Amino acid sequence: MFSLFATMLALFGVIFLCVGSLSISENTVSQDVHSPTENYLLWMWQRRLYIYSAAALLFGFCFFLQVARRKINDTEDSKANKAAKSNNSSEKDADVHVSGVKIFYGSQTGTAKGFATELSEEVENLGISAQVIDMKVYDPDDQLVDECVTKSVCVFLVATYTDGQPTENAEWFCKWVEEASTDFRYGIKFLKGLRYAVFGLGNSVYVGHYNTVGKNVDKWLWMLGGKRIMSRGEGDCNVVKSRNGSVQADFLAWKVKFLNRLKALSKGEKKSCSGNCKSGGSCKNKKKHGADEEEKAAVQDNGSEVDLIESSSEDEESVLPDEKISRSVVDVEDLGNIMTNIKKAKGVKEDRVDGQVVKLSKLNGVTKTEDEEERREMITPALREALSKQGYKLIGSHSGVKLCRWTKSMLRGRGGCYKHTFYGIESHRCMETTPSLACANKCVFCWRHHTNPVGTEWRWKMDPAEEILQDALEKHQNMIRQFRGVPGVKPERYEEGLSVKHCALSLVGEPIMYPEINTFLRLLHSNRISSFLVTNAQFPEEIRNLVPVTQLYVSVDASTKDSLKKIDRPLFKDFWPRFLDSLRALGEKRQRTVYRLTLVKAWNVEELQAYSELIALGQPDFIEVKGVTYCGESSASSLTMANVPWHQEVVAFVRQLADMLPHYEIACEHEHSNCLLIAHTKRCSPPSHSARSDSCLFKVNGEWWTWINYDRFQELVQAHDDSEGQQSFSALDYVAKTPSWALFGANEQGFDPADTRFQRRNKTKDISGC
Repeated sequence: MFSLFATMLALFGVIFLCVGSLSISENTVSQDVHSPTENYLLWMWQRRLYIYSAAALLFGFCFFLQVARRKINDTEDSKANKAAKSNNSSEKDADVHVSGVKIFYGSQTGTAKGFATELSEEVENLGISAQVIDMKVYDPDDQLVDECVTKSVCVFLVATYTDGQPTENAEWFCKWVEEASTDFRYGIKFLKGLRYAVFGLGNSVYVGHYNTVGKNVDKWLWMLGGKRIMSRGEGDCNVVKSRNGSVQADFLAWKVKFLNRLKALSKGEKKSCSGNCKSGGSCKNKKKHGADEEEKAAVQDNGSEVDLIESSSEDEESVLPDEKISRSVVDVEDLGNIMTNIKKAKGVKEDRVDGQVVKLSKLNGVTKTEDEEERREMITPALREALSKQGYKLIGSHSGVKLCRWTKSMLRGRGGCYKHTFYGIESHRCMETTPSLACANKCVFCWRHHTNPVGTEWRWKMDPAEEILQDALEKHQNMIRQFRGVPGVKPERYEEGLSVKHCALSLVGEPIMYPEINTFLRLLHSNRISSFLVTNAQFPEEIRNLVPVTQLYVSVDASTKDSLKKIDRPLFKDFWPRFLDSLRALGEKRQRTVYRLTLVKAWNVEELQAYSELIALGQPDFIEVKGVTYCGESSASSLTMANVPWHQEVVAFVRQLADMLPHYEIACEHEHSNCLLIAHTKRCSPPSHSARSDSCLFKVNGEWWTWINYDRFQELVQAHDDSEGQQSFSALDYVAKTPSWALFGANEQGFDPADTRFQRRNKTKDISGC
């Protein structure tokens, strides 16, 4: 820059001298005519161009000096900043970015355990503490969430065993993570902050199950909010297809990458960007590419979602039959019509006399059946896969069983469900099942997000009740056996849990749709298993023809026709007459009856007078009032957390409702489930066939008797069956006294003092459910 400036200065000087010399001769004469002053001014005027150029040159020179000085100052400042940054970085180096590495292994033959020990030694050589953990002795329910805040890195070395299942020591860990990943109460941020890496061991000879456990653990942790520090590694015992020649070589290659990544993490470095920027230069948003890669990998692992097979009465009214057939998603109950039309198009003649569908009869038997080859299974392969992912143990072609979270809770001595508080069931001995996954409603608060089929009548293959019950008991016991040796499980309750004493027919769907529901109930009672059956009040004749049930529920989700259609979204066009008739049918039952009210803020909490009229119609023994449980976001529902009432709001609603009912009082409370119980104090004007009288009370001398004497019920129902229904009995014949801790207003708020209340650490989100 200095050389350029000097060249310009010399050029201007030469021009100035040349022009000046040429103008001397021209001005010689004029100098003699004027005075010296005038001559000087005239000389300056004639040379004004050069003067201006010199002034501009001088100004430019000054400006150049100023810029140069500023540049020198900036250079000095940058050096000072670099020195300061180097000092800060040296201070940051003292910060701990990785507190340690926890290496979990799931091993059957010892290979994964050996890899864990080997990796532990390599990590300690880097100066980082390492701990090898057997998955069998680790309780993820209590401890895994703590790994999110300890700055540790978790490594999972898991082998895939028979039929794609985890090894024995990893069964409980995998089961818990799987259930948590699909449980809306945990959410996608439950393990936010957890840094993890997964290496799976498998054999590619087993094409359908190769490294299934490693893939699933990686996916489930990611679904719960964990962050992968590197891509999943896979070791192949099949030397023919192993990338590196053997499972040991595969692990060695992955281990090198992991150790390099661990070194970078320990220095506070972030994962480098692997994306291809459009500009072709360096990427300014490196995190975005890494997140996209993880998301794509997770989507590939999760597979495609299953289309829901359902329709509503509104759809049926607005869509033509031809348009229904052309849809890619059809109602299960329309499959028969579609197949008929297809056969007609092909010219196949069908005898409809021999091809009728199964109908529900007054005796809950089969009156008309179609040919075996024409009947379809309720559970399609895609639906089976979707329900299995949600944790259902499917039975036959239309039934299922699942372990309730309260069963798990009571096995650990952490409290039972509201039925334990209200009616004295033993939650750890309760089996939650259904003989029919199909339902006639699509409630907005459905826990299952409408993955189950729907229909208004039975149109599918039918499995025998004996096989359903036997398979349900076996699958339930197998799920209980998985708790053997799990930390916190009480041995005595584990042994009791293997013997089922109660059956909640409320898992999903409409159990009363099953044509052999009465046979199923008799089988339960013959095995001395009490029955709690829930129906959605759309099958009044089936309610009337039910055999005695320990306790019969009707879901009363709304009190007006409009709100019921809005909340339950029933498939029947005559849903409201069916609903009212179902309540009348419930009032005719002699055994224990319950109305089940689910409160949804801004939907049905202001219908007190209408609710009281419905209660007068059916005169139930008990009324359960519960706040709706938020099931997470779903395209099938518009509910949000704003629709979930607080417990105080539920209590206020129940107080107002009880004040409007002449013979009902608040009896019990289960605060943990946001649920209260209103009980009938006496039966006024009993039906002629009823054994009740004004002196028969659920509240005697100020003491509540809402609990059930289950042994007495089994004796009564056995006598009823032996006499072919001649020897009847009523709800008041098998009551038991309610303990003080279960009563409304007690300090325990419905929590059994024999158990220990468990509070989740570092989590404010309520995942109680009910």
